[in-house]
Amino acid sequence: MRRFTAAGLYLVTSAFVTRGRSTESIVESALKGGVRLVQLREKELSSRELTELARRIKRLTDDHGALLLINDRLDVALAVGADGVHLGQDDVPVEDARRLAPDLIIGASSHSVEEAVAAEGQGASYVNIGPLFATGTKAWTREFLGQEGLKEISGHLKGPFTVMGGIKAQHLPDLVKNGARTIAVVTAVTAADDPERAARELLKTILELRA
Repeated sequence: MRRFTAAGLYLVTSAFVTRGRSTESIVESALKGGVRLVQLREKELSSRELTELARRIKRLTDDHGALLLINDRLDVALAVGADGVHLGQDDVPVEDARRLAPDLIIGASSHSVEEAVAAEGQGASYVNIGPLFATGTKAWTREFLGQEGLKEISGHLKGPFTVMGGIKAQHLPDLVKNGARTIAVVTAVTAADDPERAARELLKTILELRA
């Protein structure tokens, strides 16, 4: 978790928003740009396809000294030797995942104070707060949390948390001001003209703001 909290920028993948580029090429570019924390989030793949992709991504993250977490799939995370898993509200409960994989980083999505506190109490290594802003990578019918939601939820947490959902460069100063230390993005990197440069600039800004 020391490496996790030091990372600053958290890349979450999505093959749907890469402008035709492969997930592997996006991850490799981001790693070259300094990203040291990656979540493989490819919900449309079969179990076999996801496992095979995860193994290839794990080789890339290992080569760059980065952490790899798998979205939703504890079984795939264990199969490929990933560093962790990120669980949604409809996935394996955090407490069960912690019992099955005591040494993994286990993240948990939360959309409210109640969900965040529950996840932390069940043993989550970190809690994600989101979605903060309008985003096309997550189906969402409720109000976006925004900066006020971040402040409300994070104020009830004792451990590390991440933020996600429609985050762009212009949001970073207020996010860090409101306590965010690890900031997750999808399209700000995956859909950028130059993913390596986008990752490098976002990471530089986050680390400078955190200093």
